[in-house]
Amino acid sequence: MAKYVITGEKTLKGRVKVGGNKNAILPLLASSLLTDEQVTFTNVPQISDAIVMCQLLERIGCKVRGIGTEKVVIEPRGVKNWQLPPDLVSKLRASILLMGPMLARFGKVSLRHPGGCIIGRRPVGTHFDALHQLGADIMTLETDYQGKAKNLTGTTIFLDEASVTATENALMAAVTAKGTTVIKNAACEPHVVDLTSCLIQMGANISGIGTNTLVIQGVAKLHGTTYAVRPDHIEVGTYATIAAVTGSDLVIEDVRPEDLHMIVLTLQRFGVSLTYEKSGKKTDLHVRKSQLHGVAKVNTGPWPAFPTDLMSVLLVLATQAQGVTLCHDWMYEGRMFFIEKLVTMGANIILCDPHRAVVFGHMHLRGKVMDSPDIRAGMALVVAALCAEGESEISRIEFVERGYANVTEKLRSLGAKITRSE
Repeated sequence: MAKYVITGEKTLKGRVKVGGNKNAILPLLASSLLTDEQVTFTNVPQISDAIVMCQLLERIGCKVRGIGTEKVVIEPRGVKNWQLPPDLVSKLRASILLMGPMLARFGKVSLRHPGGCIIGRRPVGTHFDALHQLGADIMTLETDYQGKAKNLTGTTIFLDEASVTATENALMAAVTAKGTTVIKNAACEPHVVDLTSCLIQMGANISGIGTNTLVIQGVAKLHGTTYAVRPDHIEVGTYATIAAVTGSDLVIEDVRPEDLHMIVLTLQRFGVSLTYEKSGKKTDLHVRKSQLHGVAKVNTGPWPAFPTDLMSVLLVLATQAQGVTLCHDWMYEGRMFFIEKLVTMGANIILCDPHRAVVFGHMHLRGKVMDSPDIRAGMALVVAALCAEGESEISRIEFVERGYANVTEKLRSLGAKITRSE
């Protein structure tokens, strides 16, 4: 088990470049199973979740080069095993994304109930309903899911929730299905756009990208491609928040403004000073020292609303803003349970119910010994430690590193005092 030791109240300065989108790389890696030709991904985030997904692909017969680097090359021709290794599936919630591609390739799939962060009830019924409408038969056993499909056939699918991963599973199953598939109430987050864009480069026929209705004309087969993963907008929002709570001046390099509309708007409502700056063909986000104030209410929601993956970090921002903020995350019952750790640091937060918390600021935080409960809460504790008085020790940071790459290196380059040890 590894830990971070952080000395807070350090003003940071400099430039930081975020990695590729964590939530995009996992379905992108899974999509390589839809072809026999080589697929290359660049700007791959160097996170443990991506490593586990690559290992899953290796274990079922893919040749994978560059695991743990920013360039991953997959040769999927040798895949013959439709039974996914349970030891790796248990580490990765996103292994459910292999169901669609495996059914499309083999007409069958077997995997254990996936693991991952425990932040609330995340049912997979929407996945199974969509795959069933395409012609698959999914059985839920005590420890496993078993799927079979003689012929996947296009149809009209209405998702009962705009689930990102269910949209992606249905999309990957549909691209080589016979006929036309229409997915209504589809998720349209940037990572879904990344997947659809990559599939089109591989020869898929998809329209409606970036909307809630996707139309897929099935094709006989896909071919290989090289695809660059888009920057992670959640990591951009995280480093912008770090700058805000530490009173720092930071430049976040090479961002996509179209992915940041609600994130930037929400931070600006808290008083965070943000401006875009052109750097050649790229765009940077400049965050300057700001006077923070609370806002009446922040809600998460499906894209393009404020993303649930940033709510944990936003709770820390609210502790440093003058006034009262109501934070509401409708999605996960366990998202806010980590706030008791912020309270031990000196935060004044009332948990109204599993989805709502009232945050009173500005509160002076003090360093504590804590452990990370999940990816996003763990990073929120890192953000809190950076602005807290004294030293904090955060253990179980393997959770953090599932979603954020090179945390210590990036923060040290900005002037933070942080060490990592086993």
